[in-house]
Amino acid sequence: MLTSVYRLVRPRQFELVFKDITMDDSHVIVHPIRLSICNADQRYYQGLRAENILKKKLPMALIHEAIGRVVFDPTGEFKEGTLVVMIPNTPFEKDDIIAENYLRSSKFRASGFDGFMQEYVSMEPDRLVVLPEDINLSVAAFTEIVSVSYHAIQRFLRFSHERRNVIGVWGDGNLGYITSLLLKTILPDTRICVFGVNEYKLHDFSFADDTYLISDIPDDLHLDHAFECVGGAASSKAINQIIDYINPEGTISIMGVSEDLAPINTRMVLEKGLRIFGSSRSGRSDFQGLINLYRENPDVVNQLEKIVGAELNVRSIQDITTAFEADIHKIMGKTVMIWEN
Repeated sequence: MLTSVYRLVRPRQFELVFKDITMDDSHVIVHPIRLSICNADQRYYQGLRAENILKKKLPMALIHEAIGRVVFDPTGEFKEGTLVVMIPNTPFEKDDIIAENYLRSSKFRASGFDGFMQEYVSMEPDRLVVLPEDINLSVAAFTEIVSVSYHAIQRFLRFSHERRNVIGVWGDGNLGYITSLLLKTILPDTRICVFGVNEYKLHDFSFADDTYLISDIPDDLHLDHAFECVGGAASSKAINQIIDYINPEGTISIMGVSEDLAPINTRMVLEKGLRIFGSSRSGRSDFQGLINLYRENPDVVNQLEKIVGAELNVRSIQDITTAFEADIHKIMGKTVMIWEN
């Protein structure tokens, strides 16, 4: 079976190739219907990764945030037409200690092998999770990034002490919005404070208990724990500001991706006895837990609708390029491609 694959061959240039999918009795064929553009996709598209990384990974189909409908399932697990979210992490072994998304042997779509910019995708059944049929499709399209926040919070609940009266979230972008929303849903009695640099963005965090500009934080504010969702060049400043305001023996979750080293105030980390941990990507259990949370708390999906940005119909390479260029200039929100290939 032939499928169309839209690969990035060099920064800002896509090409259409045809790939043969082997039809066997252990893989499910899925037709992607909505694809969401992530910052990681943009780093490849704009050529912001190191030259040696680009040479190693391109050509490659982008996109790891996507949903689709089952076209063919010889395993009998899914009915034809079933709406599913596709898990980009692909493990090749199981470890009793290390989660699938941290195993060095795991592969991740759109980071080393083809992502979901394809007409049809062959998936193992355990890489698919059924979605509610009535879910907003554009919100469902970025389930993967929401599952990353869900994963980080589940790890935080294991690592942190139980005094969780006040939790701070640094970052007023998509990741900060998603993480603070899930924190408020999972820990409704905790005071969630969001810290950002754009007052107009902070207005959208209506579910948070307090919002602050990072230039105007009260001196007497103290946090039990905090999440860093900034990334990039500002991650060091965010982490050090967290260290200033967090209580002794608090836990700091680092989630923002930075291409450069981020110097932090290790003296105060030691003096306060802080615990710092990082989280990246997610696994099947996180997707399942998140979908259950959606079913039990429908307002979460309603709140996530606020960060649906541009929704663009995509039928050609030119449409793909238009979507990626539009995403570069967005102020806030997720760019979703309505995939018609």
